[in-house]
Amino acid sequence: MPMERVKQYLDEQGVKYVVLQHSPAYTAQEVAASVHVPGRHFAKCVMVKIDGQLALAVLPAPDQVDLERLARSVGAQSMELASEEEFKNRFPECELGAMPPFGNLFDMEVFVSPHLSAAEHIAFNAGSHTDVMQLSYTDFQRLVNPAEVAM
Repeated sequence: MPMERVKQYLDEQGVKYVVLQHSPAYTAQEVAASVHVPGRHFAKCVMVKIDGQLALAVLPAPDQVDLERLARSVGAQSMELASEEEFKNRFPECELGAMPPFGNLFDMEVFVSPHLSAAEHIAFNAGSHTDVMQLSYTDFQRLVNPAEVAM
């Protein structure tokens, strides 16, 4: 079952979405292939620490975060990947590594790659390694209000 917090939020906002289930997969590219979504339209979440604060970097499955570029884009003094230990308690309903890109529901800032914002629809892990949700990028942008930055 997809993460109830996100599902309830989308329902309350009147957003149309699709829930897709697949056999267990752990990398964003594997998940995208499992649900037949192009990797460029699959939003993976990378947890980063920006000047000591946890934040979500959201980018297409095949891309990698360039920490130096992201730091320059957001004007940060320091930028590093967050360890699982540092963020696992922030997503209590989620399996580790299957967080959805709704940082606004978890009190953290969200940064999105312009490569992902070009997609009409995006798909993302829905809290487990077997559930995916898909919705329009326009709805995602309206609800999350991510900062679009080069990364």
